Amino acid sequence: MKIYDVLILGAGASSLMCASNLDKKLSVAIVDTNSKIAVKLKISGGSKCNITNVEVTQNNYDGESEFISNVLDNFSRDDLLHYLRVNGVEPVIRKNRYYFCKDSSDEIINIFKRSIAHAEMLLGRDILEVKKSDDIFEVKTSKSVLRAKSVVVATGGKSYKELGASDIGLSIAKSFGIKVKEFTPALVGLTVQKEQFWMKELSGLSCPVVIKVNGKTLKEELLFAHKGISGPAVLSASLYWQKGNIAIDFLPEHNILELIKDSKKQLSSVIPLPKRLSKAILEALDVEDVECKKITNESKEKLKQIHDYEFAPAGNFGFSKAEVSRGGVLTEELNPYTMEALDVKNLYFIGEVVDVTGELGGYNFQWAFSSGFVCAKSINEWCSQLDSNQ
Repeated sequence: MKIYDVLILGAGASSLMCASNLDKKLSVAIVDTNSKIAVKLKISGGSKCNITNVEVTQNNYDGESEFISNVLDNFSRDDLLHYLRVNGVEPVIRKNRYYFCKDSSDEIINIFKRSIAHAEMLLGRDILEVKKSDDIFEVKTSKSVLRAKSVVVATGGKSYKELGASDIGLSIAKSFGIKVKEFTPALVGLTVQKEQFWMKELSGLSCPVVIKVNGKTLKEELLFAHKGISGPAVLSASLYWQKGNIAIDFLPEHNILELIKDSKKQLSSVIPLPKRLSKAILEALDVEDVECKKITNESKEKLKQIHDYEFAPAGNFGFSKAEVSRGGVLTEELNPYTMEALDVKNLYFIGEVVDVTGELGGYNFQWAFSSGFVCAKSINEWCSQLDSNQ
């Protein structure tokens, strides 16, 4: 039976970056449930793929800061942009923050297709189990048993089940005694308590907000939805919220008391928000919609809450609506310079299967690409040492 140098489990962003940077002399195979590679990368960002962000630091992630920093330092945003440009892809910046493919995510997928031509593609097969006997790994799939000197687990998280997502990566880790944190939905809308049901009645409306949650301040759009609240600001906030209160500033660019000062207009007309939203907020704050000059001091105090509307979400929209998963293989179990398991030689974990989750805005693809590159570099060095010793 053939013994591969490297078996990569999963065919997503981290897997493809890893395979692309492996020494072409190595025998490499990529195994995935799907019949095509990069299915999540393909549809992300409206099929234009939010690749990375103008500013990327460990502070944009939920996870162990020092571990994240080590990985990002070894393959930074600038390294990623350089990699894309030398391969003929020039990303464009949107909203002064987000790097996207100019026309289609196929631009970056095609880079990977060219650079993994040396790898064997074993697609359309479920990954069932991984064992190790002596120095050789055995990977049981729905079609055959594969053998390899090293295994890279890049199986992702549980979001996008329709694209083949599962928690097989955690099962593999646990079978080797490696500690994990079970997956939970992340970058997902938040449901609301009865007291905030007024938000659900505004479904379809959006506005720029600042959300404060667990010491994080996030500025982006909020979208009111049938189930509660969503939009970029809420999705990133969901990464840091597990229970307790969040606080929303619905007018981050204004001071409500300055707006109403000396105005003769109706209060809901002065607030620079959609009229339906202005009226709903006033009702939620128990402030009468009168002419500004008639507003009482008590109402003015209540109006201040428009900058600090605090409440506890009821929960989230679940995995079916989640962009990514929070949780994964604990970083304390991995070497940040190689992504190798500390206690299982030649077993690596990269991408979303690791307990590192980024905010909305290209951070998770950056993590996938960075961890994949770091892993490939380590495997190349290991194989080079083997060759020099023979």
